[in-house]
Amino acid sequence: MSIEGPSDPRAKLGNVGRRALAAVLVVAAAFADARGAHGLAFDALLAAIPFAAVSALAGFGDYLDRREDAVGGLQALLWTLALALLVVSCAARSPETQTHALPPLGASALVACLAVFAIKVCVAVVPHLRRLALTAAKP
Repeated sequence: MSIEGPSDPRAKLGNVGRRALAAVLVVAAAFADARGAHGLAFDALLAAIPFAAVSALAGFGDYLDRREDAVGGLQALLWTLALALLVVSCAARSPETQTHALPPLGASALVACLAVFAIKVCVAVVPHLRRLALTAAKP
């Protein structure tokens, strides 16, 4: 294994799947909330918590291995924020699942979590765009 990690694409698939599954579950919860299925949204958010927690820990571990990688540190911090927002949204919804109502705190935390995921996508894409701009600028 090198510093960059295993070169086998299948070895990296688990990391990507873990991150993608957390995001997919959060987006599914937002769609369920929009359709009025607040119980299903609660279940999706509850299922996303372990994936977000593992992603936050793995991201922090990667940052500790390569401290000069500021983007990795920011990604780990954003995973931690997303995890906290998921826990807040689930905690706000838990007593309300019996009444099938959506508490304002639960909805706000879900929207904030979606915003954190949008920021994560922007942070992940910027280095690739810079690389493309530099290669296009060279004759």
